Amino acid sequence: MLPVDPAQKLSFKRCIADGDLVIVYERHDTMKAVKVCENSVLQNRFGVFKHSDWIGRPFGSKVLSNKGGFVYLLAPTPELWTLVLSHRTQILYIADISFVIMYLEVVPGCLVLESGTGSGSLTTSLARAVAPTGHVYTFDFHEQRAVSAREDFERTGLNDLVTVGVRDIQGDGFPDDFFGKVDSVFLDLPQPWLAIPSAGKMLKQDGILCSFSPCIEQVQRSCETLRANFTDIRTFEVLLRPYEVKEGKMESCQADESGSTGSLPRKRRQRSSEEGSNGREISNSPTTVMARPSPEAKGHTGYLTFARLRCLS
Repeated sequence: MLPVDPAQKLSFKRCIADGDLVIVYERHDTMKAVKVCENSVLQNRFGVFKHSDWIGRPFGSKVLSNKGGFVYLLAPTPELWTLVLSHRTQILYIADISFVIMYLEVVPGCLVLESGTGSGSLTTSLARAVAPTGHVYTFDFHEQRAVSAREDFERTGLNDLVTVGVRDIQGDGFPDDFFGKVDSVFLDLPQPWLAIPSAGKMLKQDGILCSFSPCIEQVQRSCETLRANFTDIRTFEVLLRPYEVKEGKMESCQADESGSTGSLPRKRRQRSSEEGSNGREISNSPTTVMARPSPEAKGHTGYLTFARLRCLS
């Protein structure tokens, strides 16, 4: 996903090679991650696609099937990986992820601790943010989830930036090896207040902690614990409202005889001299681009609580 060259500079391979991971874009609501293998094929509703036809093409290419159907071959960015990864747990999506990385002040070279790993959605974006010289240490108490996450990071080429551990952070805290060395800590736990004291010991002076919780009661109890050693405690709820953009006919709004404009905007059709012999009317409404909120907008995901470790005087 994020190959690092000898000069420690991140760059995508612009041409697809055998063994690469690509995101196959079939339509706006259908994408999948596919590992390129020269002798393999991809079959879907649009036909059969030979992997051998993909090799040597740049990312973003449009490729045709045996039936004339097509897909796009996209580079596996963290944003796209979040949309196609296997869900072993509920995941964070792009709106929350971008907010977390900004408020945790994660930059290249940072050392970040995360618990729990879950499906690795946030971990993938954290890895890109700390690359090429930083590192993410992520922990999950569930061994099989940790193993699956480690396999995913190997698939996406992040194993040099991410280390996965199996550990009950709520019960045992973070390993003492990180004492006073960590720039940022992220907690996604059922009882984050149990891990906050350990997280505070791991952080550098002025380090930042973020806790993700779906319930406000979890936030309240976490904030009570944070007040002992943290300052600048803030909680946010990020709500995403996507819009659909489509082409359509513009219709003017006309009031009825009572002056009401409560009905939907519409335009009466006018008889035209250009009307065909079959009596069909020709609409003279101009075509325009219209935008409206998506009816499938996601609501509440969780609360993000941020706090900064209090500096010792």
